[in-house]
Amino acid sequence: MKRKTALVAGAHGIIGKHLVEHLRADGGWDVVGLSRRGGPGTVAVDLLDPADTRAKVGSLAGATHVFYAAYQDKPTWAELVPPNLAMLTNLVDAVEAAAPGLEHVSLMQGYKVYGAHLGPFKTPARETDAGHMPPEFNVDQQAFLERHPGSWTWSAIRPSVVGGTTLGNPMNLALVIAVYASISKELGLPLRFPGKPGAYDSLLEMTDSGLLAEATIWATGHQGAFNIANGDLFRWNELWPKLAAYFGLDVAPPLRMSLAEVMADKGPLWTSMSSKYGLSASYADVSSWAFGDFVFGWDYDMFADTSKSRRAGFHTYVETEQMFFRLFDEFRKARVIP
Repeated sequence: MKRKTALVAGAHGIIGKHLVEHLRADGGWDVVGLSRRGGPGTVAVDLLDPADTRAKVGSLAGATHVFYAAYQDKPTWAELVPPNLAMLTNLVDAVEAAAPGLEHVSLMQGYKVYGAHLGPFKTPARETDAGHMPPEFNVDQQAFLERHPGSWTWSAIRPSVVGGTTLGNPMNLALVIAVYASISKELGLPLRFPGKPGAYDSLLEMTDSGLLAEATIWATGHQGAFNIANGDLFRWNELWPKLAAYFGLDVAPPLRMSLAEVMADKGPLWTSMSSKYGLSASYADVSSWAFGDFVFGWDYDMFADTSKSRRAGFHTYVETEQMFFRLFDEFRKARVIP
């Protein structure tokens, strides 16, 4: 079988890192990671700079697949559009010029396509749902792929909140919960749900990073957008006590608080815990508090219909409760938490 060459943009992120690992374990793939900061097995490239992108990608003439999971954060929705659209455009243009055998471009999106970040939206969300008022860079990125005259195919992958073990990432909910629970235990406190009251009772779903990697590779044989999630739904009011029990904690009634604010002064405590328990990660690397506030602020249902991918042949399922326990086990094994 002919070997394929994958370029993974955003290779150090919670999605890209697991995708790189999955591709390498899958066999049949040569994998090149792309990221701003580079690192072992990764090419350092500034995708915002067309010249740097062409220079770094120009030697990758054998590239057959682009997996785009890069992201640049900005303070407003409107400000997100120019850099995130430019990075994708620069990369695709550079790969096309360098690699005549390009077969597929995979774009990582999310439920922002459905307006999930703006407030209550139609659930279950479906790939055929009407769009919403811009700005929204996910939509602009997909429009670029749709109108591009390349001979390659494309797919757009739409996961829910992704569960993984990557550190130093601003969007790792499992790490938020693990560190919040560990600090609560150190202070002798019960585990209180910190989100909006309505969020405790709303329906949610998550997407395991391993399942997402598998689905992303599967989708290279298809064209179009696909919602990808674990396959089950949950409410925090049922799952939260089980997560607390994992850490040996009682549960007290929910109390709305900003984690970004109440955890801002916990750095010295974490340093003390690191010395006490031999932890391996700095407080900066385990602090994703703003993302926790964002997710715990969803006082409305947050889930999509994944039947399109299942009808097309993707059937992997992950139980979300067990996913959390597995991720917590991995954090403990890596000495990220006590």
